[in-house]
Amino acid sequence: MNAEGALQEVGADERKVRPFRQTLQDQGLKLERGETTTLQINVGLLCNQACRHCHLAAAPGREENMGKETAAEVIAYAARARFETIDITGGAPELNPNIANLIEDLSPCAGRLVFRSNLSALSDGKRKDLLAVLKDKKVAIVASFPSLNEAQADSQRGDGVFHRSLDSLRKLNTMGYGEEGTGLELDLVSNPTGAFLPTPQGQLEKRFRDVLKRKWGIVFTHLFAFANVPLGRFRQWLVQSGNLDSYLQRLISGFNACAVEGLMCRTLVSVSWDGHLYDCDFNLARQLPLAGKKVHVSEMRGRPEPGSAIAVADHCYTCTAGAGFT
Repeated sequence: MNAEGALQEVGADERKVRPFRQTLQDQGLKLERGETTTLQINVGLLCNQACRHCHLAAAPGREENMGKETAAEVIAYAARARFETIDITGGAPELNPNIANLIEDLSPCAGRLVFRSNLSALSDGKRKDLLAVLKDKKVAIVASFPSLNEAQADSQRGDGVFHRSLDSLRKLNTMGYGEEGTGLELDLVSNPTGAFLPTPQGQLEKRFRDVLKRKWGIVFTHLFAFANVPLGRFRQWLVQSGNLDSYLQRLISGFNACAVEGLMCRTLVSVSWDGHLYDCDFNLARQLPLAGKKVHVSEMRGRPEPGSAIAVADHCYTCTAGAGFT
């Protein structure tokens, strides 16, 4: 598919949703790639949870997982392209058997490494080697912790996950994560537990900081409040509950033109467990390849070119609703 084909929007007229690219045009906006500074690596869909809000429908039974050969090709790409940030995600990346070695080998390839954790996967007592590598390389941990309410959190993520997550946060604090002056960044991510948009981030961060410290003695660095993306298991739930159309309209009505400049797809390239490239992890979930053309990481000489097209669909409204999703 050529660059012009990449501008054709996917799935927008299934429910008479106004095409995202048309909304951009109406606002006099262009969405194209700037300088790519971040490589995001999705190491697979295997997860110890099956969260209701997961845009990838990751689960314990998923078999998609990055093997050693693909990992070697990703490391080689990171070495030749030299990104500022490398962001490792999943699934639960903790469950990839090669994850500690991958982090070790990626460490020289970027100024900053980020590791996305669902926290509960760190609580089984089997991750000592991984935790040691994360600390040694000063990898920033971005952890999913959607709610301060046990019932709400467990309804979204599974029975018992709330308390296992608290245990992991305490363990990370003991290692120095989230503590001032250690250089060990611990960020939390909160997603709504239903078909609505998140509370303003500043307000939510203050509440989480106060409650976690007062009730459990837990500290963290930053909190990010993101809307749920209508893909994967969350989209299935929206359809089954009759909320898909109303949720999409809520995202559309919240469109914020100011958020477009900071969209992550302008500065990020995502590589999947099988080595193919995408504009972001959401396009990976939707199987919309980088700029509309399927490319394997082994074929990429360097970073994507500034000014190249970005594939879009109706899920892109999530990233421009309110304060945006970056």
